[in-house]
Amino acid sequence: MEAADASREAFIFVGAESTPRRTDGEGPRVRTLTYGELDRQARQLAAWLQSQGGAAQRVLLPCCDGPLQITALLGCFYAGATAVPCPSPLDGGRNVRRLTAVAKDADVSLALADSAVAAELSRLFAGSDLVCLAADRAALPDPEDWRPTVAADEDIALIQYTSGSVTQVKGVLISQRNLLAGQEAITRALGTDGHAVIGGWLPPYHDMGLVGQLLHPLYVGALGVVMSAAAFAARPLSWLRMIDRYGITVSGGPDYAYDMCVRAAGDEEVERLDLSRWRVAVNGAEPVREATMAAFAERFAPAGFRTEAFYPAYGLAEATLLVTGGRPGRPPVERAVDSTALAGGRLAEPRRGVLSRTLVGVGQPYGVDLRIVDPETRQVLPPGRVGEIWIRGESVAPGYWRRRAETEETFGAVTSAHDGSFLRSGDLGAVDEYGELFVIGRLKEGVVVNGVDVAPEDIETSVQGLNPKFGVTAAVTTGPERDRLIVIQEVRENGLLDGELPSLAEAVQTHLDGEFGIPDAVILLVRQGVVRRTTSGKLQRSAMRGLLRSGGIRPLYPQVPVFQADLSPS
Repeated sequence: MEAADASREAFIFVGAESTPRRTDGEGPRVRTLTYGELDRQARQLAAWLQSQGGAAQRVLLPCCDGPLQITALLGCFYAGATAVPCPSPLDGGRNVRRLTAVAKDADVSLALADSAVAAELSRLFAGSDLVCLAADRAALPDPEDWRPTVAADEDIALIQYTSGSVTQVKGVLISQRNLLAGQEAITRALGTDGHAVIGGWLPPYHDMGLVGQLLHPLYVGALGVVMSAAAFAARPLSWLRMIDRYGITVSGGPDYAYDMCVRAAGDEEVERLDLSRWRVAVNGAEPVREATMAAFAERFAPAGFRTEAFYPAYGLAEATLLVTGGRPGRPPVERAVDSTALAGGRLAEPRRGVLSRTLVGVGQPYGVDLRIVDPETRQVLPPGRVGEIWIRGESVAPGYWRRRAETEETFGAVTSAHDGSFLRSGDLGAVDEYGELFVIGRLKEGVVVNGVDVAPEDIETSVQGLNPKFGVTAAVTTGPERDRLIVIQEVRENGLLDGELPSLAEAVQTHLDGEFGIPDAVILLVRQGVVRRTTSGKLQRSAMRGLLRSGGIRPLYPQVPVFQADLSPS
């Protein structure tokens, strides 16, 4: 690394818990990391890993605030070890259970963390062979002690555990080839270079946070700006203030993040923001909703935000993040379709008097070959037909860690024309005559009621918009044996009137009957935070179904512990 490059800032960590290197006026505390410091600290950590026999071993990287989230990752790469990002044990609850499940599944013996996280890891894994370095307190080796390694294209750089079940974790094997191909695709899609400022708040164990927020700035030689997911959750507008403060040109998140900002913003907050330098606002990781983007664009137009900055995209961990995207600077593609035709597997223009749905296009493939395939016959479908999204290319991972059967089923799919091997995404989608991809829903999460297949996203979006007191909505069925719809609706208890819950539930049922022809749904009104989401914001409908069956949901209304009669198969 040249001296000029070494002195240049690589990352700015906003609100890091560690002692700040400097403060900017009255804003949040920040810590900077130059390219030279990043390289030196990565070599120190790599030297420690090599001294512990960590080369070719899997290393646990629990989420930490500040520079360690990137220096630890590069330390693994430098040492020839395999990085295993995971949640922090300090976040408690489900994150602790997920961390321990990941550590067990990956069979790790080494971990890199800060002193606070390391102390909790030592408690969690007391009596085990796990060795954890508290990197902010330990006496690290000299950077010159690091022995350079040579990585082959097929060497596994990291194991990216996918969102989903807390305990039934599944690790995607990401090779060096996958990482480079994925970064090249993102560069082409977003038009990023060394002049970009790339920032975000997604955790480093999430694929968008890891690949897009941490690794992509390094790949193009840009400045990265990072804040914690906890800071965003506490104050959503802190994300937008960070974009303003540091002149971020590329940032993004799931659809719900934009919705949270709209709900949190008052006129005074908007007036204090300048979002005019935000060139690419990626919207991905969950269904992209036209209503969310329209509301965000309208709310923050006075702050200089432009609709054409929105960049809907589609990707998944198994493809090292990006699969499809648009062209920066062009407004998102939106298409109104006939809901009945869509339920029948076709994109069709809406008819007068018939329920319609507005789909948002997520662009065209970058660096991958994409097919829409009938999941039953494995026949490649023409434009305008709905099927499973299949993908192949150099960014597609070789498979799952220690899951041979699932790897063969998911990564070795062959079409009826004997063309393969493809990655089966598990997502339903269609391409139009111009090659634009529209993601319709999940293959295994459709809601079938009275013999009609209804996209759960349609029900959830429709119900959530009924009342401003409604939060997140989840629509599930009771299982394959019985098509009974369960709508789990979070309710904001602030300002809730005595006796109002029954009328809210009745309004939901009346709406479902009138709009979807579902007269006998079970409506559960619950407190905020009950509906499970992944780290990227996707609804965990399978997890919610499991909670229902186990009696793990105690609704505000009706006030009964379990709906066992309604949930039992016929």
